[in-house]
Amino acid sequence: MSSAKPFPIPRELVWRAYKQVKEKGGAPGIDKESIEAFDADLSNNLYKLWNRMASGSYFPPKVRGVSIPKKSGGSRLLGIPTVADRIAQTVVKLICEPQLEPIFHGNSFGYRPGRSAHDAIAITRERCWKYPWVVEFDIKGLFDNIDHELLMRAVRKHINSQWVLIYIERWLKAAIVLPDGSVEMRNQGTPQGGVISPVLANLFLHYAFDLWMDRTFPHVPFCRYADDGLMHCTSRKQAEYVLSRLKGRLLECKLEIHPVKSGIVHCKTEGRPNQMARLSFDFLGFQFCPRVAKRKDGRQFQNFSPGVSRGALKSMKQTVRRWKLQLRHTSSIQELAKSINPVLRGWSQYYGVFYKSALRTLWRNVNDYLSSWVMRKYRRFKRHKVKAINYLAAIARGKPRLFVHWQLGRIPGT
Repeated sequence: MSSAKPFPIPRELVWRAYKQVKEKGGAPGIDKESIEAFDADLSNNLYKLWNRMASGSYFPPKVRGVSIPKKSGGSRLLGIPTVADRIAQTVVKLICEPQLEPIFHGNSFGYRPGRSAHDAIAITRERCWKYPWVVEFDIKGLFDNIDHELLMRAVRKHINSQWVLIYIERWLKAAIVLPDGSVEMRNQGTPQGGVISPVLANLFLHYAFDLWMDRTFPHVPFCRYADDGLMHCTSRKQAEYVLSRLKGRLLECKLEIHPVKSGIVHCKTEGRPNQMARLSFDFLGFQFCPRVAKRKDGRQFQNFSPGVSRGALKSMKQTVRRWKLQLRHTSSIQELAKSINPVLRGWSQYYGVFYKSALRTLWRNVNDYLSSWVMRKYRRFKRHKVKAINYLAAIARGKPRLFVHWQLGRIPGT
């Protein structure tokens, strides 16, 4: 660290930030420079970045806008910073996050160290057993609509470092290059895809929602994961009132509740359901709805629990279809397993934590494609699907650990 620099930014902090960015990978920004290209002159690149940040002369380049499809339809615009800018943002995140984490709410789970989507699902499951009504809400275009003035007011309340405040303001105002090549200046929002954006969004909603809930509805438990959230109520009347107040609160903060993704759900487990009430909701890729469960004595009962959502299942099956396993007949079955197991393992580890039997149709779908692969690879099985399934089942019994879903007992023909 040089004492001549106006801002005391340790070089070691820039190095730590670089290692985090390199580990996470990511696409190039507007300058088309990959992480590998950045590494080619690593020492010089990191020195220049540190020098500019420590002297106050660092101005973030434009953000590359990338449109990606949303599972619910339509598209979402991501802002991809350059590699150097991701490192700079990570430097600021390493300063801000330890200061902000202690003040964040216990019911906020998204983009926070030591907290996961599974934690949010688990606490939601418990509350659905205790409270018969749920208000689900989604904030429409949160990252695109955060008010800069309100956000900076919150940042200044907790962050005293002048250089951190300067760079956060510069990132908020950085222009974005849209997919059609046009340049859009920003006077609101923080680009989804930026390293610092999730921390800033959490801080904004900490005041816009979390603390407001504590003040206004102290007896209504809630769970928030970024811009998605749930509030648990004792009656439909209370749920309707809470939802109405929430709409007004978000408007005060210049945000809007998503009209389609928000509503009231009845968590009914036994007896007749409430008339005209929705009986399920989706949260973080899981669908909460009445499901058959077993007691310790083996008797069945109805339970309101999470399992993989229909939308998530559809998306995973589309991915399996794009693999075109049936056309890879020149590959061995070991090569197929090596190719797809990392993805299957990720799906299993995420969606298999709760009500894992809901994944049965996915594993059956994978086995169907593997059976088609057998029929194409071996002429004796052509047009003999049953024999192909039996052949594959024999392999599964002999090598049950070959595919991830076989390890779970989902062998062909079952």
